[in-house]
Amino acid sequence: MVDADLAELYGVTTKRLNEQVKRNQARFPEDFMFQLTAEEKAEVVANCDHLQRLKFSPHLPYAFTEHGALMLANVLNSERAAQTSVEIVRVFIRLRQMLAANDELARKLTALEKKCDAQFKVVFDAIRRLMSPPAGPAREIGFHTGRRAGA
Repeated sequence: MVDADLAELYGVTTKRLNEQVKRNQARFPEDFMFQLTAEEKAEVVANCDHLQRLKFSPHLPYAFTEHGALMLANVLNSERAAQTSVEIVRVFIRLRQMLAANDELARKLTALEKKCDAQFKVVFDAIRRLMSPPAGPAREIGFHTGRRAGA
């Protein structure tokens, strides 16, 4: 998430949020937070309608991972930040549960494909033969009078 979104969630200004980050730099290693490049900022603004307000900002926004977002709650130290961080943890837990469910679905689909491959080998082989071009010379198409062109 970008700093402007997190500032809104935590009920502070982006300026205040970034001040706290700078005062607590040791708490925000590069796997918790990084600053967008000008190109990345332009892409984010172009793709995210709610970030149009960043378009004319002279500052490059910071992006935070889930760990960085939670660390912000600790450095901001407000009631709203604490409540919001609890909700963020819950969202990330739900996301991980959904990803785990998708992984399980992918494993089941792979197992089903392997099972079907064995059962339908004859069908798959026939389809592959039909997909292969026929062997032999290509036939000419069209009507031939036996005369050569220009004769």
